[in-house]
Order: sequence, then C-alpha cells, then structure tokens
Amino acid sequence: MSTAVTNDRSFFGHPKGLGLLFATEMWERFSYYGLRPLLVLFMAAALNEGGFGLERTQASAIVGIYAASVYLASLPGGWIADRWLGLRRAILIGAVLITGGHLAIGVSGFAGAGVGKSFFFLGLVLIVLGTGLLKPNISAIVGDLYPEGGARRDAGFSIFYMGINTGAFIGQLVTGYLGERVSWHWGFGAAGIGMACGLVGFWLLGKRLLGPIGEDIVRNPDAVVQAKQESMVRNSTFGGLGLLALVFVLATSGVITVDPLQIGSAMTFILVGIAVAFFAYIFAFGELTTDEKKRSAVIFVLFVFAAIFWAAFEQAPTSLQLFANDFTDRNILGFDMPATWFQSVNSAFIIVFSPVFAAMWVWLAKKNIDLSSPTKFSMGLAFAGVGFLLMVFAANKVVASGGTVLVSPWWLIMSYMFQTIGELFLSPVGLSSMTKLSPRRYVGQMMGIWFLAASVGNLVAGLVGGHVDPSKVEQTPAVFSGTAIALFVSTAILLAMVVPIRKMMANVK
Repeated sequence: MSTAVTNDRSFFGHPKGLGLLFATEMWERFSYYGLRPLLVLFMAAALNEGGFGLERTQASAIVGIYAASVYLASLPGGWIADRWLGLRRAILIGAVLITGGHLAIGVSGFAGAGVGKSFFFLGLVLIVLGTGLLKPNISAIVGDLYPEGGARRDAGFSIFYMGINTGAFIGQLVTGYLGERVSWHWGFGAAGIGMACGLVGFWLLGKRLLGPIGEDIVRNPDAVVQAKQESMVRNSTFGGLGLLALVFVLATSGVITVDPLQIGSAMTFILVGIAVAFFAYIFAFGELTTDEKKRSAVIFVLFVFAAIFWAAFEQAPTSLQLFANDFTDRNILGFDMPATWFQSVNSAFIIVFSPVFAAMWVWLAKKNIDLSSPTKFSMGLAFAGVGFLLMVFAANKVVASGGTVLVSPWWLIMSYMFQTIGELFLSPVGLSSMTKLSPRRYVGQMMGIWFLAASVGNLVAGLVGGHVDPSKVEQTPAVFSGTAIALFVSTAILLAMVVPIRKMMANVK
C-alpha cells in the first residue's frame, strides 16, 4: 500500500497525499501567518485602542520569542513523533492544540483586562506546542512520499511550499483587514477557523491518501528496550508540560517578573547551545556511520547559514511591519490599505515563483546541471541582502525628511520580491536537504534542527525589529544596513565552502 501511495502521480505528477499535506499546511499557515503580523501592532497599541500599550521593543521581543518558540518546539516535537506518537498522530494532536490556542486568543477580548491577557498568552503557548508537533512531522511525511529522492522530491517540496504561502497570503489579507478595521479579536478568531478546517481535512482523509506512511515509529528490535524508550519519552513529555504549566501560572499571577528583552537575549545563547549539544551528542553517541557523520556535518553548516538568513527574513512581522505602518504611503486610489497587507506580498511572490523554481530544478537536472545545496543557500543569502539594501535607501529618505515623508510602497514590495527569491533558493531546498541528509532514525529530530535555525533567526529578528520607531527615526537605516552587510558577508563565506561540502555530499541523491 505504501508503494502504491508513493508511485501515484495523479496530483500534478505527484502523489495525491501531497495534495492533502499541501491543504493541511496551507490552513495551518493561514492561522499562523494570519495571527503573527497582528501581534506587534496589537501589543504596541494603546490601551484605549484595545491593545496592551507595550513599548515597541518589548512587543517586538515578544513576537520574536513567540516565533522562536514555535520553531524551537519542533525539536522535541520531532523526537516525540519519532519515538512515541508517530508522525501522523503527532500532526493530528498538534492541529488540535493549535485550534485550541486560536480559540483562547479569540475569546481573550471578552474576558476582561487581566483574565483576557492570561487567555491571550495561554493561546500563544498552545499554538507553540501544537506547531512543534505538526510542522516538522508534516514535512517529514512529504519527504517519505519520495523514497527515490532526486529532483522530483525537490519539486514536490516546492509545490508543498506553495501551499504554505497560499495559506499565508489569504490569511494575512483576511485577518489583517478584520484585525485592523473591525476588531483585533475578530482577526484572531478568523485565524482559528482556518486551522480548524485543516484539522478536519487531515482527520478525514489521512488514511485514504497517505496509506500507512507516518503511522508507525522507528522501533528497537528488543521489545523491552522499546517499551523503556517509549516510557522515557512519555514521562519526559508530561514532566516538561507540568514545568511549563507551573512557570505560566507563576508568570500570569505576578509571582515572577518576565522581561521580554532579557529573556530574548538569554534565549539566543541557549538555542545555539542546544544545536551544538545535539550535534555533539549524535556524533559521540548516535552510532552513526562515517557517511552519516559527513551528512550530519553538512546539516550543521546549513543550520548556521539558515539561521543567519532567517534573522533577516523574519524581520517581516517586526521591523518591516512597523516600517509599513509608520513610514509607508498606504493610500491606494483613496483606500487606506491595512499595514498588515504588506505581509502578503511575500506570499504572493512565492505563489507566482514556486512553479517556476520547481520546473527549473527539474529542467536543470535533465541538463545534468546540479546546483548543490550550499550553492543554492549562497544565492538565497545574496538575494535577501539585495532586498535589505533597498530598504536602506528607503529608510534614508525617511530620515532626510525628519520622519515627515511617507515613502512609496514599491520600496517594500521590491524588497520582499528579492527576499522571496532568496527564500525559494534556500527554504524548500533546505527542507528537502534535511530529508535527504538525515540518518533515517533521526529524520524527525533533524527536521526539528532545521526549524531550530528558524527559531534562532526569529528570535534575533524580534530583538532587532523593535528599533523601527517614528520617535527615533535615525536608527532605522542602521537596522537595515546591518542586516544587509551580515547577509553579504555570509554569502561570501558559504561560497568558499561549496567545494568541500559537495565532496561530503557525494553519495546523496
């Protein structure tokens, strides 16, 4: 039955299961990206405007911590799926948690100021936990649909990536309009409805379209050892949840004080330490073959440069969102466009360019032209650098006017276009590389490592992004120029490493 599923080509030349995963991820991204751009505006909005009235640096840091935690949760989420739940059950439970989280945020506006804030942050915590179970494991199942590997798998991930951005595009338009024009909580609630649609679809169609793929776990031949492993994962999971619940109660009750900026700074070092410790562990105790060690070393290199890319790219909901809100002319033919709608520009470009990139990889393969993963990563970093270089010019125009001039929306649109091209060179290729390079028994955890890179990037972006402020307009160009320089330097370093990395990937299909 598994062979019948993977050999199927009825979904645009790909297995029908890809269509289900496309739809599930589309609705999950509808909810996630629909919520995310509202957060910094909502938390920074004055109390009389329905917001929390936080300082911009604090609001941006919270968004960074939230987004970082979403991706960080992918690491234990992959481990739990690999060793206990299986990929499919993990995805289903994750979808339930995400739906519940959006419900909590949606009703927080009706619960009063104090209790409502507790519901709001509880909702964020539930979304973090649910996304940690869903996101790495749904990507791992996409990889399992292509056991033969090769360019067809890269093309499949590009199509899957188009599904991600279809949801993001629609979600940000719907929730952005409702949140900015009707009520913050109407926008939050709409995001939850989207996730509920994805949950129902996966629950009803998973067995028929995916067969047995993702149902089982990698088992130890010794049943006693296997039972002990599952018990350890289960007890660790419940223990971690109990500790998280205790911290949440202490924070919301005011027993402990939470400073988002201090937490964000500390988390940067912790997350990098987690990655280093994970790779050190699997190299020392993971019983890897020589070839698997080489592949894992390549994953570590890609992790570092992916984190740098995401630290720039994920300024979209912070620095770029605030720039759109404060310094961009949003009047289009008399219609004052919601600032959050600029977040959909990236998704629109992804939808347009994804089929082009998918076809390009297949065409290059037919011509025996094989761009290695580090080469594609380098190109991704360079294009993103161009995007932020454009924003330096836009920010300088604002500074020259003393903050009184609103710049053309084309600055942001063109910046997002170059960032999108960079994303398409890096992100779907990175997802595919994780499934190709990972030792089979660590595939879920390696997908978690890929999302840990995004976690580090989101955290850094949140800490940086709050420095776009109309009361401190002079610091805006430095935010964008520093980002552009970091991207261009990283491009040069990675290009210098392409040849040795290609040798380490010699046997990878």
